[in-house]
Amino acid sequence: MKKNKKPVLAPPYATETKDARFAGTFEVLVPVEGRVRPHKVPRQFPTLAAAEGWMHSPEGKEQIAEILEGSGD
Repeated sequence: MKKNKKPVLAPPYATETKDARFAGTFEVLVPVEGRVRPHKVPRQFPTLAAAEGWMHSPEGKEQIAEILEGSGD
């Protein structure tokens, strides 16, 4: 018999900004448990590589952790 597995939350990801005011830029989205839409990091990046690089930097890791910790409220 199979056991039901708890759904795994997707990792943070970078994508092209949908806001027309920032056309041509990229943003980082952080999926948060209990939210329908992922939380947007309040920064814009000129390239996808810059956004992904920021996610793996100490500053990015710290800000993503703060977003995930703050979601438990």
